[in-house]
Amino acid sequence: MAESASVSEALARGRKSFAGRAWADAHAQLSAADAESPLAPHDLELLARAAYLVGRETESVDALARAYSEMIDRGDAPGAARCAFLAAFQLLSRGERAQGGGWLGRARRVLEDGGHDCAERGSVLTLEALQRLAAGDVDAAYATFGEAAEIGRRFADADVMALGRLGQGQALVRSGEIMRGIGLLDEVMVDVTSGDVSPIFAGVVYCAVLEVCNDIYDLRRAHEWTTALSRWCDAQPDLVPYRGECLVRRAEIMRLHGAWPDALEAAERACDWLSRPPPRAAVGAAHYQQAELHRLRGELDEAEEAYRRANEAGRKPQPGLAQLRLSQGKVGAAQAAIRGVLDETRARRARARVLPACVEILLAAGDAAGARSGADELAEIADELSAPLLKALSAQASGAVLLAEGDPGAALAALREAATVWRELDVPYEAARTRVLIALACGRLADEDGAAMELEAARQTFERLGAAADLQRLLDASPRRQADAPGGLTPREVEVLRLVATGRTNRVVAADLCISEKTVARHLSNIFGKLGVSSRSAATAFAYEHELV
Repeated sequence: MAESASVSEALARGRKSFAGRAWADAHAQLSAADAESPLAPHDLELLARAAYLVGRETESVDALARAYSEMIDRGDAPGAARCAFLAAFQLLSRGERAQGGGWLGRARRVLEDGGHDCAERGSVLTLEALQRLAAGDVDAAYATFGEAAEIGRRFADADVMALGRLGQGQALVRSGEIMRGIGLLDEVMVDVTSGDVSPIFAGVVYCAVLEVCNDIYDLRRAHEWTTALSRWCDAQPDLVPYRGECLVRRAEIMRLHGAWPDALEAAERACDWLSRPPPRAAVGAAHYQQAELHRLRGELDEAEEAYRRANEAGRKPQPGLAQLRLSQGKVGAAQAAIRGVLDETRARRARARVLPACVEILLAAGDAAGARSGADELAEIADELSAPLLKALSAQASGAVLLAEGDPGAALAALREAATVWRELDVPYEAARTRVLIALACGRLADEDGAAMELEAARQTFERLGAAADLQRLLDASPRRQADAPGGLTPREVEVLRLVATGRTNRVVAADLCISEKTVARHLSNIFGKLGVSSRSAATAFAYEHELV
């Protein structure tokens, strides 16, 4: 009798925790009750959902298999189909197509054998439609998603309605009806944020909508929905799925908006979450965000390592790796890499992610004709999508090419357009890079005051962001700074020497300048070589002799 009371108490607490979205406690209590006495099928389904939400996916599928068998024995065909659908969803999401397809077949057969008209039939249709969308049959997918949404509406099933309309929106965007598709996705997101959709499928909708925003370069909408996803995840501390993906998106948005330390922290947390068993494919995207931030901060060794890890996890490290090669002065390697990536990338929207880097690298390599071709293609894609982010990238690339072609007047017009959009989007790093190009155009038009003001504004932004490589290039290009630097030292080397001369360690210098210790060591090696000294004390003496401290 005591054992029965214990089981009943654990079961009641597990159900209450599940209702309160305390997933870890729900999983622990339901697991304890199940260990004492096998759960009834509907409680097994709760256990399976809780297990999934705390990251125990294999355990979740096992519980669903048991619930399916129990419901079949009890003649509950819709319940059995629901469990089979959930198992199929999880397995297909993990890329296990054979087992996932088998469970989808089970769900379909159970409903067809009994001629059941129920919400579960709509669930099955969403997976069938998703397979058609993946195969490129967009029209058939849209129709099937629509049928599923209608079934969800008829049976007042918020999950099925959300999945059906989500799929319709994705299909519309895929077919080029972007505004109509986005309108439908926004409608689905309202249902999700109002709490009408269950947690598993709310997470699916969040991630899918953010992927669409990323695909069409809609930065404003991505920012808004990423913020909503962050709040949703934070309200469920035990949640494991979606949290890592949320952090990757958050890192990308923060990087664009110039919050680089916070972005790097989010990327590192994403790597931690996504590396936990079972590791998820999105860990490659997390490492790529890490690499991009290290590259922008001038931490080239760290960037190299992060790009390598992204590649190992299945995320191609381009175009960032090609840009890293350019930062390392390996122009030929950068040019070969970016051309290879562009040749492999066929989809136009995907090519738009490569073309800005392609233009920059080809200009550095002296291939103005190739850069012109890339800028023109980017302009065509920007016109098609009408996304402000893409328009800014296009105008910036066109301005850089026009400068190389010797037309500073036309370049200035394009670059000012890009700068305006960057400011509206609050993307400070790209705005500063554009200002450097504007300064070059002003200089060629004999507007020295305009050039000086733009360079100073860019310098301040690079310093605030910690964009070490850009800042050093800017300072190295300054005639006054080049003339003032003793011993042939670059401005960055002077900064390092000043700090070393005050007794700071390499670690402290790295923290002060927002660069890595390896970068500090490399600067010191160059300083020693230029000054003809072999010790920190001798370099310090030089610094005092030339009044650098």
